[in-house]
Amino acid sequence: MEETTLTGILKQSAGKFPSHRSLSVSGKFDLTHSKLQQLVDQAASILISNGVHPGDVIALTFPNTIEFVIMFLAVIRARATAAPLNSAYTQEEFEFYLSDSESKILLTSQEGNQSAQSAASKLSISHITATFSHLDEKLTLSAQSESGALLDSLPANDPLDVALFLHTSGTTSRPKGVPLTQQNLAASVQNIISVYKLTESDSTVLVLPLFHVHGLLAGLLSSLGAGAAVTLPAAGRFSASTFWPDMIKYNATWYTAVPTIHQIILERHLSHPEECYPKLRFIRSCSASLAPTILTRLEEAFGAPVLEAYAMTEASHLMCSNPLPENGGHKSGSVGKPVGQEMAILDENGVQQAENVNGEVCIRGLNVTKGYKNNPEANKSAYKFGWFHTGDVGYLDSEGYLHLVGRIKELINRGGEKISPIEVDAVLLSHPDVAQAVSFGVPDDKYGEELPAKLPKDEHISSITREVENGCGISFEDDKESGGEYVKLIACVCSWSANSETRYDREINCAIIPRDGSTIDEAEILRFCKKNLATFKVPKKVFITDAVPKTASGKIQRRLVAEHFLSQISAAKVPKFGA
Repeated sequence: MEETTLTGILKQSAGKFPSHRSLSVSGKFDLTHSKLQQLVDQAASILISNGVHPGDVIALTFPNTIEFVIMFLAVIRARATAAPLNSAYTQEEFEFYLSDSESKILLTSQEGNQSAQSAASKLSISHITATFSHLDEKLTLSAQSESGALLDSLPANDPLDVALFLHTSGTTSRPKGVPLTQQNLAASVQNIISVYKLTESDSTVLVLPLFHVHGLLAGLLSSLGAGAAVTLPAAGRFSASTFWPDMIKYNATWYTAVPTIHQIILERHLSHPEECYPKLRFIRSCSASLAPTILTRLEEAFGAPVLEAYAMTEASHLMCSNPLPENGGHKSGSVGKPVGQEMAILDENGVQQAENVNGEVCIRGLNVTKGYKNNPEANKSAYKFGWFHTGDVGYLDSEGYLHLVGRIKELINRGGEKISPIEVDAVLLSHPDVAQAVSFGVPDDKYGEELPAKLPKDEHISSITREVENGCGISFEDDKESGGEYVKLIACVCSWSANSETRYDREINCAIIPRDGSTIDEAEILRFCKKNLATFKVPKKVFITDAVPKTASGKIQRRLVAEHFLSQISAAKVPKFGA
């Protein structure tokens, strides 16, 4: 049974590689797999002695720290459910997530989190702090009690225990609660280890937040399950200036990130190249589409294959990945082959589509959640014809590689032609002066007068970006000292108008971030698009600004970008921006 639970996999790994490094905090200390396992069991005993029962939901809000790792694993070891939360949430957001998850306890660092604590107090949720001392390798909880007698009586974990509770990012609606079992997590970890051939010889530096399934499953848990090593940045968050020094110091063999962070790493390489780079087995990209031109730049810069993957919370992260070169290699523009689960492309009637024919991407397997919490309407929509429906449109080619077209709700319908925003993004990103791109749209009647092409810096967007930096660990501050400026943006905004209640005829939408030092303008963008896109796919307007809002995991979401411009346009015919 142990191999069908995440805790069982981690226990086996610690037994095989007890003296191998499991976890490091950069420049501070290292823990072995056996020591980490011991700390987890002790913390689990303390939780049980403080009244934690199987099935209880325990919320955690920490930076990427050793305390988070130990307490997350301790919660699920105690057969409770861990609910990691973004530490940058407002009190109102914490109230929603704590209430929706039905959390019984809030865990934080000793420094605490005032917004989370205020929300917990309002909801009568207990608060416990955790502090790790690296001098004596001891974890202390504010609710400490004698736990020695409980060490031998820790309950065995069951594959059906709900171990993790996360929310979807809420791209089109209210966030949905996703319960994931020990079996779900074990299956995903095994799939990730298998496709990337992770072993005890591997090492990675964690750049993604652990409250998100990408960083948690792909970065942390899969490494620990393989007996490999993980390094946490000393600041508890990603910083471009410390990333490569950490990778070099800890002999990293791979890393995983979202496209926005890959692009920041590329910009850092161009402005502040290292004397030498570690020999990487591969670089992994997931959670958003990676344009072929960015993939090529990464491979040229760092001499390693870039493997794009496809994942979602409901699948305990991984669904597809491009394989390692020795297993068939990767296809630029594809997210690879299904890994450890069944996949089908279905039409609206549940009929499986032929090769190279678009349809909805559907999956089923041990890694897939059994359903959203308290959301029968969402479950009815997602589970049909015996498959989980992802909401993504794509096709499988003759070799079984998946090619994504876009989210069903994001496809742009113009004159009967369905246009993929991913395709528009890829063309924009192929311009040598473009670092990032995203396509989107705004209603035609919101424009009024024609808007100017160049917009000054928007303080509202900057404040959103600062919140994202705090929440997901994207840090620019070190690089600004040397003039690095990664968040310049060109927003290509286009419009649509409704011609019926259910169908919209649209123009194309997009947003791009130029490379540092670029003076690219609207005219150049339009010339490039007209050269590389069919006429009906060319953006109608191009707007230049400094930044766009991102999600807490570092994604640029089309809906959020569109909503931002809508709010600015609604306030006045010409948006008013701060200095």
